[in-house]
Amino acid sequence: MAATPGTPRARALSAALREARKASGFGVRELARRLSLGHVQISQWESGHRVPRLEAVAMILAVIGTPRDERERILGLARNVNEPNWLTVGVNGIPQQLAGVVECERTASAITAWSPLLIPGLLQTVDYVRVIQQNGGRLSASDVELRVMLKASRSEVISRRIAPVRFTALIGEWALREPIGPPAVMVDQLNHLLAMATRPNVTLRVVPRHVGWHPGLMGPFMLFDFPDAPPVLYLEHHSSGAFIPTEHDVAAYRKAMAWLGELALGPDESAALIATLIEEAAT
Repeated sequence: MAATPGTPRARALSAALREARKASGFGVRELARRLSLGHVQISQWESGHRVPRLEAVAMILAVIGTPRDERERILGLARNVNEPNWLTVGVNGIPQQLAGVVECERTASAITAWSPLLIPGLLQTVDYVRVIQQNGGRLSASDVELRVMLKASRSEVISRRIAPVRFTALIGEWALREPIGPPAVMVDQLNHLLAMATRPNVTLRVVPRHVGWHPGLMGPFMLFDFPDAPPVLYLEHHSSGAFIPTEHDVAAYRKAMAWLGELALGPDESAALIATLIEEAAT
């Protein structure tokens, strides 16, 4: 059975093939010649418009000489590409999980995020990310900087000149008040939120404290909408994540997001609250 294009795992596979080819120094036409295939077919595989069979993926990786560990990771994506839901678990799952998130962000037409305790990833400053990585992962200095730069590059989907993604962020007030790093880091982060909120494609609203129970207390989540594929729900945890395209789950979380929207301050009120917190942090 042919795999469905546009699922998170299929998107991660197309991105992995594209990056592996570029890392090997092969152009699309040269690779197509080596495989006796049309270059349009390879372009469609790399763009996610079509999904290659496992045999084709194996041939590509063999021709371009992909290192063993990376080859096994990509083949793992190809073997399970037909599965709609995608759960990545444990430290070894992080690269695949991150690849799926990055590709969903890159190709989405709209992203809606609920973040109760941290600033949403697409709105985080470099220093804010660095503090989190230094304290939370027991990583080497080089690994910390690699993750910081990767995180920073992801925000380009909001600020790019052509077709920036529409991003709606509902943020818990606790996330604005929790001191992640020294005061200067938080002041810079809050100022960045105010700057991003002025962009026409970004909507930022704060859900205040002490509003009673609501479904957002169960944890953070994101909804990705695509121009060419069904929407996807993403649930992220410390060292795992789940991509869920199931229609009834997506609908349930849209209702949860609507509930949060009823509790949230408006954009202007949210900006005023953030400005107040900046003044408090600076004194």
